[in-house]
This record gives sequence, C-alpha cells and structure tokens, in this order.
Amino acid sequence: MDFDLSWLLWGLPLAFVLGWVASRLDLRQMRVENRQAPKAYFKGLNFLLNEQQDQAIDAFIEAVQKDPDTSELHFALGNLFRRRGEYERAVRVHEHLLSRGDLSKEERHRAQHALALDFLKAGLLDRAEDALRKLEGTAYESQALLALLAIYERSRDWPHAAEVARKLDASGQGNFGGRVAHYLCEEAAAKPPQEAEQLLREAMTVAPEAARPGIEIAALQRKAGDERAAYETLSRLAETAPSSVPLMARPYAEAAIATNQRARALEVLEHAYERAHSLDVLEAIVSLQADADKAAAWYLKHLQREPSLVAASKWLANEKLEHQQYHSLVQGALDHAARPLMRYRCAACGFEAKQHFWQCPGCQAWDSYPARRVEEL
Repeated sequence: MDFDLSWLLWGLPLAFVLGWVASRLDLRQMRVENRQAPKAYFKGLNFLLNEQQDQAIDAFIEAVQKDPDTSELHFALGNLFRRRGEYERAVRVHEHLLSRGDLSKEERHRAQHALALDFLKAGLLDRAEDALRKLEGTAYESQALLALLAIYERSRDWPHAAEVARKLDASGQGNFGGRVAHYLCEEAAAKPPQEAEQLLREAMTVAPEAARPGIEIAALQRKAGDERAAYETLSRLAETAPSSVPLMARPYAEAAIATNQRARALEVLEHAYERAHSLDVLEAIVSLQADADKAAAWYLKHLQREPSLVAASKWLANEKLEHQQYHSLVQGALDHAARPLMRYRCAACGFEAKQHFWQCPGCQAWDSYPARRVEEL
C-alpha cells in the first residue's frame, strides 16, 4: 500500500494549530487565576487598612484557597486571627505552614516564632515555652529569650528566669544583672534563713550597686537577733547605694538604737537628708532624737524647706495648742489628708501602694518605684 504524502502535508499544520490553541487556553487560564489571586489579596489589604478585619479575613481566605502555596498570605491570615483573639485558628494556620516541606529555613523559623506568639497570647504557657525553646540559634533567638523571661516571671519560676537573663546579658541585649539579683532575692524569700542568706550574698555579687539584697540580709540578721551585724550591713549599704537610704532609714535607726550607735547613725542620716529631703529619713532622724524639742525642730526645719502636709501633721501631733479641745479634730483631718501622700507611686504605670515594691504589682516593671513618697515627687 502506497503512503499518501498529502495526509502528512495536511496533518502537520493541523497539529500545529491544535497545539497553539491548547497553549492559548492554558495561558488564558493562568492569566485568569493570576488576576483573581492578587485581586482577592489587594481587596483584603484594603479591608485591613480600613480596620475591617472580618472582611479582610474573608478576602485572605479566598486568596489562600486560590493559591495555597503562598506563605505570605498564610502569615497575614495567622496574624489577623491572633489580633482578633481567634488563637486556635491562628495556631492551625501556623502549624499548617510548619508542616509544609517547601518552606525555606527562614520562613520555617518565622512560622515557629508566630506559633509561639499564638500560644503566648492564648495563655498556653507550657506550649509557648516549648515553641520558644526551638528558636535557639535562629534570628528570633533574642525575641524568644525575652518572651521566655516574661513567662518565667509570670509563673514565678525564678531559677529559669535567672538562667535566661544571664543568656540575654551574655548576648549583649542589655544589662540584666539587676534582674538576676531580683530573681535571687525572690528565690531567697521561700528558703530557710541559711540558704536565703547564701542566695542574697550571690545577688550582692551579681549586682553590687543593688540595694535590695543588703536590705533583706539586714532583715534576716535582725530576725536572728544580730542587731550589730544588721547595723554594719546597712552602714555599708548607705555608702554603696546612697539613693536607697530612705528605704533602709527606719531599720537602720532601730539597729543603731539597739547597738548604741545613735551618734554615728545620726551623722549618716543627716548627710542623706541634706542630699535629698526625704520624709523617711526625716522620721528616722526624729526617732534617734532623745529630746522631744529637738525632734519637733526637725519637723519645722523640713517645713521651712518643703511645704509638707505630712510633716505638718507629725509636728502638730506633739504640740500643745491654745484651743486644745479641737486638737483631735484638726489632727484627724490632717492625718486623713496626708495618708494618700505617704504612698509610693510606680513611675511606669502610676500604680500607688502603701508599701514599696521592687516589682510593680500593676505593670510588672522592676525597680519602677522611686524610694520617695508621693508628696516628695
């Protein structure tokens, strides 16, 4: 049978035409899909800029469905879920990203960090801790360590908090010596006296300029009945941390009375008072005065320097006035007005308290309470 060359002549152009049509159909489909995906993405971005988060989430979900391999859309969607408080959905998005095998190392670390933030915001501290630990050695290590530090402070896990703070200090993220000293002091509060003193001594070594370890060591010494050792501890502290004298003035005066060191203590406290006219230092000086007239004179001296309602109330309590029958009424009114002025105020959030805190109960900031009363600020 002879082969007809005419079929070949007709077949080649036909095959070419069919191939061209098929390629045009594929190209058209790709263009349609590419137009649809960016359209949904930009629509979601527009909703996000207008703070319409519900509509933005719907648009991003539509974009992700059309192009499930786009990691940036997944990140945007996960962050939106977290901001809205939908932590379970955020976790699912970021876990899906981590399960993909086509992610680069950088994107995988980013997804791991985002997942840790999801757990942290949801209050799942154990799972957040595990996720953050996996970021060691990555570009997110510093952020992970800071988040771990917050977790350990929140759960009052002071040994682990000290470990993380030392790592941050070693990596050059700041000076965390003061934090470590606080953690050791917090840990000492739950220990027997001998172990507590060892931890406090370590805290003094870590942060020689910190006042808290010395104050708490002196408290332990006084509790054990060793007033001499307490007086010496506080005397050294007055030299190394002079700004802390208002916080230690009262126990210092009491230890001085118990060890017959009134004159030396008065000298130290008067020098501190000249540096800063502190109400606490004033009260300690008055307590060391054997003569009532000299004590009253100190209140008047303070009033000449500072218009203090607290000092006026203290002075009036020991004075004999002409209208003595009204003395208790006036004294009560002054005490009532002066009471709020004797509080301490956090410099970070403004939280006020009757006692001085090393860590603010309101905002959890460390060393945010000045060693001065509200009236002195």
